[in-house]
Amino acid sequence: MITRAFRMKLKPGTVDEYKRRHDELWPDLAAALKEAGIHDYSIFLDEETLHLFAVLKLAPDNKVEALPGQPVMKRWWDHMADLMEVEPGNRPREWPLRPMFYFA
Repeated sequence: MITRAFRMKLKPGTVDEYKRRHDELWPDLAAALKEAGIHDYSIFLDEETLHLFAVLKLAPDNKVEALPGQPVMKRWWDHMADLMEVEPGNRPREWPLRPMFYFA
């Protein structure tokens, strides 16, 4: 099992809408994430900085690198682009986080 963590950033005034859209996650996007080998995926908000911290588990044989080419992923990025900092093509800007401590 592979654990991946990264940071993203919301734009001011978008917290409630970001939460609402994720509460209504599209079933075809959820299926694409599962098919890519992603599970146990959580996103946390630092309300002071508007930074989002995502942590997810990847199956050893994951296909996460193929997700950017999936039409549903591109539609989701377009749907979320008005709420967060994005790259060209509306992919959310991501900053990888280095593991520092783990307790099991």
